[in-house]
Amino acid sequence: MDKKQKLDADFIERLTVILNDGELNEIEVNCDDFKIRLVKTPESPSSVTYNGAPAGAVMAAPVAAAPVAAAAPADAAPTSASDDLAEHPGAVTSPMVGTAYLAADPKTPNFVQVGDSVQKGQTLLIVEAMKTMNNISAPQAGKVIAILIENGSPIEFGQSLIVIE
Repeated sequence: MDKKQKLDADFIERLTVILNDGELNEIEVNCDDFKIRLVKTPESPSSVTYNGAPAGAVMAAPVAAAPVAAAAPADAAPTSASDDLAEHPGAVTSPMVGTAYLAADPKTPNFVQVGDSVQKGQTLLIVEAMKTMNNISAPQAGKVIAILIENGSPIEFGQSLIVIE
C-alpha cells in the first residue's frame, strides 16, 4: 500500500467514524481525482463507495474525473413548464434526501392541492429520511400554483417540491 492509498484509507476511516457517531445520514466528498460517498442505511451502519465503486474497491487507484456533459444542441426541445416552475422564487425545496409523501397516509387526502391557499408554517408534505417523518412547512403564506413531485417519489436535497405564489 503506497502513501496515497494509506492516506485515503485513513480519511475514509475518519469519515466513517463521524458518520456513525453523529446524527448525519450521509457524507459525500469530491476532491480533484476522487469522489467518496458514505451513506448510513438501516441495514448496515454505513455504506461506502469510492469513485462510484463499492467499498471493496477502496484501495483502487484514483480515477480521472468524469467528463462534463456536452451542452444541449441549439435545436433541443425547450424546457418544460415544470423546469421553469422549479426555478420560481416561491419554490419550496427539500432540505434533505428522502421520499416525499403528499399525505399523512394513503387513506387521507393530500395536505395541499394546486389552487389551495396556505398559511406560513402549514404542512405541505412529509419527507421520510432514515425512517423518520419530517414535515415540510410553507415558508410563506400564498397560493399553491404547482406540485412538482408525485406521492412516494424519491427526492434530492435542494429539489423543488411545491411552488407557492
